[in-house]
Parts: sequence; C-alpha cells; structure tokens
Amino acid sequence: MKKYSIGLDYGTLSGRAVIVDIENGKELASSVMEYPHAVMDKALPTGEILEADWALQHPQDYLEVLAYTIPEVLKISGISPDDIIGIGVDFTACTLIPIKADGTPLCFLDEYKHNPHAWVKLWKHHAAQDEANELNRIASERNEPWLKNYGGKISSEWAIPKIWQVLNEAPEIYDAADKFIEASDWIIWQLCGKETRNSCAAGYKALWNKTTGYPSKEFFKALDPRLENVVEDKLGTEISPLGTTAGGITEKAYEMTGLNVGTAVSVGNLDAHVCLPAVGIDGPTKLLIIMGTSSCHIVMGTEETQAPGLCGVVADGVLPGYYGYEAGQSCVGDHFAWFVENALPADYYEQAKAENKNIHKFLREKAEKLRPGESGLLAIDWWNGNRSILVDADLTGMMLGMTLQTKAEEIYRALIEATAYGTKMIIENYRKHNIPISEIYASGGISQKDPMCMQIYADVLNLPIKIAGSAQGPALGSAIFGAVAGGGYDDIYEATRRMGTVKNQIYTPIPENVAIYEKLYNEYAILHDYFGRGENDVMKRLKKIKKESRDV
Repeated sequence: MKKYSIGLDYGTLSGRAVIVDIENGKELASSVMEYPHAVMDKALPTGEILEADWALQHPQDYLEVLAYTIPEVLKISGISPDDIIGIGVDFTACTLIPIKADGTPLCFLDEYKHNPHAWVKLWKHHAAQDEANELNRIASERNEPWLKNYGGKISSEWAIPKIWQVLNEAPEIYDAADKFIEASDWIIWQLCGKETRNSCAAGYKALWNKTTGYPSKEFFKALDPRLENVVEDKLGTEISPLGTTAGGITEKAYEMTGLNVGTAVSVGNLDAHVCLPAVGIDGPTKLLIIMGTSSCHIVMGTEETQAPGLCGVVADGVLPGYYGYEAGQSCVGDHFAWFVENALPADYYEQAKAENKNIHKFLREKAEKLRPGESGLLAIDWWNGNRSILVDADLTGMMLGMTLQTKAEEIYRALIEATAYGTKMIIENYRKHNIPISEIYASGGISQKDPMCMQIYADVLNLPIKIAGSAQGPALGSAIFGAVAGGGYDDIYEATRRMGTVKNQIYTPIPENVAIYEKLYNEYAILHDYFGRGENDVMKRLKKIKKESRDV
C-alpha cells in the first residue's frame, strides 16, 4: 500500500500545501491560498495607521490556510487520510508572534488588538533597526564570540531586535506576552497541541547555538536590564532538532484539516532551508538560491567557518551533521512587482491586454530582446535594504544611467541584473572566506517562471544553474521531513535522495554575455562599497529626512 506525506509552506503572501508519494517525491496535488489580510504595512484591520518600515500579518490567515489547503489536496488527490503518514511545515522567518501561555496570539484579544505590537511581525518588518544597531554596537564592544557566527551584524529582521522594540515602544504588550514564538513553531503547536522550538529558527534568527546555547544573561542585561531573563521568560530553552517528530495531529487539528488524529507532525522549519532536500542536496559545496519576494543563498559545509556579512552559520541548521551557511537578499521579486505596479506607462497595460498577455510576460518579452549593457543602466538592489553582505536595512535602491530615451523594459531588466550582481557578491564573499561553492541550484517561483532572469543569473555568475523539479520547493521539502517524522524513512538523507528532484533543464552561461556582465559587475561592486560601507551615507541621510518630514 502506497503511503504519502503532506508539506505545508507559509510564504510572504500565501500558504500552500502539497501531497506527495513518499516513494519518489511525486506530487499528486497542490493547493494555494492567498492570505486575506496580506502584508499589513499601512494600517491594522482595526484602522490604526502604521509607521514606515512596519510589516505585520494576521495569524488567523495562517489558520485559514490549514483549514483550506489540506482538505483541498486530500480532495483533489483522492488520497485517504489513512494513507498520510506525516506532515511537515515551513515558514518565512523571522516571523514573530506575541502569545499568551496557551498559545493565543495577543491580537486575538480585544484589549490588545488596537496595538500594532500585539500583531505578527513579519520577516520584513524593519522598524526595529534602531534596536538592531544598538545590539550590534554592544555585542561588538563586549567582543561577544557568537557575533562572528552571524557575520558580525544582527539584522533588524531577527527575533531579539523585534522583541526589544516591543519592550521599548509597548512595554505593556511585552508584559502581557507570556511568550514570543516563531510562526513556524506556532503552527506546529496548533497541529499537535505541543509547544516546540525548532533548531533552525532558533539558530538563524534567535542567536541560539547547539554547543553554547543562547548568549549570556549578562549580554541581555547589557542591552537592557529588563531583558536579562528574556530567554527563560519569553523564549524557552528547549530546542528541537530538525528531522524529529513534534507530536501527532490533535482532535482540534483533525476538525480543521481532516487528517487522522495521531498523524505525525515534524518539527517546524524555515522555508529557504527546507528547499535543499527538495532538490536532492545532501552534502556540502552545493549552493541553493531560493528566489521569491526575497532570496536566500544556502550552502552546507563540514567546518564552522566565520565570515562577515553572513546571516548565520548553524550546526545542523539544514541537515544533521553539517554546518548550514545562510546569506540573502531582502528584495528580489518584491521590487520587480513594485516596478510593474507603480512605474509602467498605461499604454504597456493596454498593449498587454490587446495581446492577451500577463503584464509580466509582456514586459519580459520586451526586456529579453535587449543585449547585456545595451541600456546603459546599472541598478543597486537595496529597495528593501541589504541583508547580505552589508546587513543594513537603512540602505535603499538606486538606478544609474537613465536618459530621456530610457524605456520601461530597460529599467525592468536592470533591476533583474542588479539582483544577479547582489547574488554574485554573496558567492564571492563565501569563497573569499573558504566556504567552497561547486554547483548552483535554484528554487522558488522566479526560477520556475522566468527563463530570462535565470539566463541572466547564469551569465552574471558564470556558472550553470540547475532548476528545482518542483514548483513548490519548500512544500516538497517539508513533505520530505513529514515522511521522516512518520517513519517512512530512517533518516532525512535517505528521504532526500529518494524524494528530491531537479529538472533536466540547465541554464548555461553564454560567453559573450559573461564578458559584458563582468564589466557591469565591477561597476556594481564599486557602487556597492561606496554607498554601502560608509564612504557616502546619502541613502541613510535621505531616509532620515523622509522620516523627519513625515513626523512634522
């Protein structure tokens, strides 16, 4: 009798489920649900206006994804819940929820729902940058040894700056929150009725280390005396390794999902990291680029190597027995979408409609007719800050070389090229610090839908790029962990080799394009250091003026 697992992936704008055959990873059905509240960056559902750099979400959306997508894949596939052996879940991170002791989010309670700090802080909530800056300063002055495992800088996207922001701006919410929990762990709690903290999120987003644990109480006290016991009081010290079982589906979760009570639930995971098993990566030197609204660049190694600008190096952070290295870009698909939604002439939409084409497809067809360098444009890809290697959310985007002859498709292509240059900067930083890269894989929506973008990446990186076999890479990766949790495999390595897939298609560098992009990248590198390393802080000054003007 065949057995199956379910993978559930929570992204920035939607959640999706897949049901797969554990024998070979074949997907039988998938279901996607967009979050009804999307990203709340302007106002709360209750009407309160949000300040700049806020990005919140509604946890009810996450529950609705459970209640819709899992029954949907069971229905579409015709698979009986009796044949589902396990479920795995991944989430964007750091996505942080303040909750009561029983797991109830504070924003569900009438007395707190009008306060922005009671809601979910999404990964791209950057309003805690002041806290991140102060944390980095204090950690550096104290020579905290763990800081080098995060490239020497902590991002405002991570857990401690977000928690500290709550304490600074809404101490009543901090006091009311019995815990702060990653959304990945909260969803696992809703499924199996048990609180767990996964090692991936704890390691990459909350400063936990497998060997040394969290930073010391003395460090947290140095940040703020009120934070001295933040780990014990608000986070918890019991960390669950990846690939282990969190528990089984409860009666309440059965009513939501239709899965049998007792069905195994894997410990939670992060969306980017879970993609490596989905493409069959089971060892070091193979870099996976997960390309969506933002991008992550993850590779495994056999040694713990510290390098500036990394998001983290974590033992067992991807697969047991290896060190997982993470870097990333905060703005990829996000700023392609921004350009299309805000900067296209009306006649482009009219032409696309006349040709019965999606606007992205119409624009891409125009852009792919351009030769590298033809537009004379060069962009900087910091439209949502820089995650790696500068780790600075106060940096902003830039477009250089525009004239009165510049066309929309030229700008669009330059934005894509900028993200490729940013990726090359990350890869060169890995190699410079003895973290070898031998192969490149790509996963995520852009890798599946945009051949022009992938060819640009191959040309800029001057390396072949293999493409994930699944359009739902994180969900497949979670299903692989679900299969292990349910006893379908003895370990994650065997499951990865059997269930991970890549397409036959490989994007190969075109030599004449490589030569041109090398010149453009050299110019990008100059601008990267000039604007990003303090020689000219005009981006930050402009951002400060913008904030002051809004506050008047």
